[in-house]
Amino acid sequence: MTFPNYFPYKYRPGQEDIVRLVRDSVHDGHNLVLESGTGTGKTSVSMTAALEGVAGTRRKVIFLTRTKSQQRQIALESRAIGSKVEVLCASMQGRGASTCPMMENNRDLATGTSEELSKLCATLKKGNTEAGRCLFFDNLTSERIEACVSFMRSSHPDPEEFREFCSAAGICPYEASKRILQYANIISAPYAFFFIPEIRGHFMEWAGICEREAVVIVDEAHNVPAYLREIQTYRTTKRSMELSLAEAEEEGDPELLDGITVCDVIQMMQEILVDVQKEYLRRDNDLIPPGYLEEEMMSRLGMTTFDIRNLLINMYGVGEAVADRKKMARKLPRSHILTLSRFLLSWLSCEDSSHVFLVSGGDNPALEAYCLDPREVAEEFNYCHSSVHMSGTLNPLDAYSLELGLFDPILNTFESPFSKDNLKVGYVRDVSTKYTELNSEEGDTYERLKEYVITLVNSVHRNTAVFFPSYSLMERFIEDDVPFILNREIYYERSDMPQSELMDQMMDFRCNEGSVLFAVTGGRISEGLDFPGKELELAIIVGIPYGRPSAKQDALIGYCQSRFGKGWDMAVKIPAIRKIRQAIGRLIRSERDRGMAVILDYRAASMKELNAEPLDDPVAEVVKFFEQR
Repeated sequence: MTFPNYFPYKYRPGQEDIVRLVRDSVHDGHNLVLESGTGTGKTSVSMTAALEGVAGTRRKVIFLTRTKSQQRQIALESRAIGSKVEVLCASMQGRGASTCPMMENNRDLATGTSEELSKLCATLKKGNTEAGRCLFFDNLTSERIEACVSFMRSSHPDPEEFREFCSAAGICPYEASKRILQYANIISAPYAFFFIPEIRGHFMEWAGICEREAVVIVDEAHNVPAYLREIQTYRTTKRSMELSLAEAEEEGDPELLDGITVCDVIQMMQEILVDVQKEYLRRDNDLIPPGYLEEEMMSRLGMTTFDIRNLLINMYGVGEAVADRKKMARKLPRSHILTLSRFLLSWLSCEDSSHVFLVSGGDNPALEAYCLDPREVAEEFNYCHSSVHMSGTLNPLDAYSLELGLFDPILNTFESPFSKDNLKVGYVRDVSTKYTELNSEEGDTYERLKEYVITLVNSVHRNTAVFFPSYSLMERFIEDDVPFILNREIYYERSDMPQSELMDQMMDFRCNEGSVLFAVTGGRISEGLDFPGKELELAIIVGIPYGRPSAKQDALIGYCQSRFGKGWDMAVKIPAIRKIRQAIGRLIRSERDRGMAVILDYRAASMKELNAEPLDDPVAEVVKFFEQR
C-alpha cells in the first residue's frame, strides 16, 4: 500500500524508520511500545506517522500528554505538518480558571476541582435556575464556532493563543474546544480525558468517534503505570473527617437511616482511624485486613453490609444536596460529606486482588485503598484501533507492556542520533543513599555525600543541577548550610511550590551563569523541563531514588512477584532507573549540547541501562570533561 508523506522536515538519521514503524502499526491496528531517544523527534514523527496511518478513514489521532507545555509543542508541529496537508489540531484542557473567563478572576472558584467546576458550569449553561446564566456559553453561536474552526485551520494556535482568541470573541474556550473536536484530525488532551471512564465517554462523544476509531499516542509513557494506580487509589484523612463533621453540624446533622445521623457516621470513622493506628501502625504506613473497615462498621452500627451501603448512599445524597445549594448560589459546589461518602463507597467496592488497604500516621493520619493493578483502566488500549506508547526512558519494554496488559504489542528501541561523546555518565564507588548507611550512627556516608556535592559543584563554573532522591534529604542538606558553603546562586524545587513560581525560578536559573539547582529525581523538573545549550551542563544525582521501605512498597513488590516473578525489579528498581535516566536526559536536548552526570551511589554499577562508568576521581573527571572541546 502507498501512504502519503506528511513529514515536514528533512529526516534526521533514524527518523524515517520510526515514521514507517509507527505508520504501519497504526494502519494495521497494533499496540506499539517505543523507546525513542533524545533527538529522534518523538512528537513530530509520531504525529506525522499516525496521520499517515489514518489517512482516508474516519479515525482520529488522540495525543495524550502529561503537561500543558507538551500540548503547545503539538500545536507547533501541526503548523509544520499543515504546510503539506490540511490538518486541524484541537487541544482539550481540564476545566479550570485558565479555561473559563467567568472563573478567571474569581479567587474562590479558581480553587475548584474540574469536577466541581463542571457541576457549576452545567447549572449555569441551563440558564433557568437561580444561579443565573453564563454569557460566555450563551455567546457560542454557530457563526462563532465556524470562526473558531477557520482560525484553527489557518493559524494552528496553541492552547494559550486559542484562549486569547475566544476571550476577544466573548466565548468560553472550554466549550468552544468541545465543539471543535468533531472537526479535528488530531486532538491533544491530558491523560485524564482518556483514562477516567466518566470523562472518556463524554470526550469520545464530543470527538464524534467510538473507541475502535481512536488511535491513541501516549507521551511520556513511563509515567502511565503509576498514574493509573493513582487514579484508582482512594484516600481519606483525619483533616477531611474534621471538615466533614463541621459541615454536618452546619447542616443540622441530617438523619440517614434508623436514627443514625451524618455526625454519627463521621465520629465512628474518627474512632476507627484512631483504633486502627493503635492496632496496626508500626511504620509510616502499614497494612490492615481487607475486610477490617466493613466489619468495624457492621459491629459498631449493628447493621448488615446491605444496610451500610444504603446508609452511605443516603449520606452521599446529603453531600450532593449541600453541593447543589452552593451551586445555585453561584459558589463552588464543594461538599466534604460528599467526598467522605464517595471514599467509603469506593473502599467497600475495592477487590482484594487489585487493592491493598493501609493506615498511615503523622500529622494527618489517613486510610487508603491503594491500587496495585493498573490493567483495568489500561484495558481500554486494547479496545482502540491502535495505541503508540513513547518515551525516551521506557526500557525494559516487555515489563511496561506486561504491566499494562497490552495485547500482542510491537516493541522497538531507537537510540538518540546525537554523538555519544557529548554525554558522559559516571558513578562513585564509596557512597550510597541506602537507608542503613545514610542513617548510621557514624554518619560517615552522609558527610562524604556532602563533600562530593560541594567539591563537584565548585570544580567547574557551569549551570549545575543536584538531584536528590527525596525532599527530606534535600532539606537535610539545606539545614546543614550546604547552599551557603557553595557560595553560588541556588534555586530550589519545593514539593508545594505553585507551578508559576517554579517556572519563574527556572527562568532565573537558566539566565544566571554558574547557578545551582536543588531538585528531586522524579519531580517536576527532572521529568518535564528542557535545558538546552549551557542552561544545564552538570547533573549530580545524589543516590538511587528507591522509595523508602513501607508496607505500600512491600505490597507492590509482592504483587509484581506473584504476577511477573520479579517483584523487586518491577516495583522498585525499574522505576528508579527510569527516574535517573529522565534526570540525566535534561542535559542533552540538541546535537550541540554537552553534559556530564555523576551518580553518587555505588549501586549504579548494577544498572546497565544507565551506561555509567566508575569514577575513581570524579572531580578530576568533571574538570577534564569540560576542558575538552
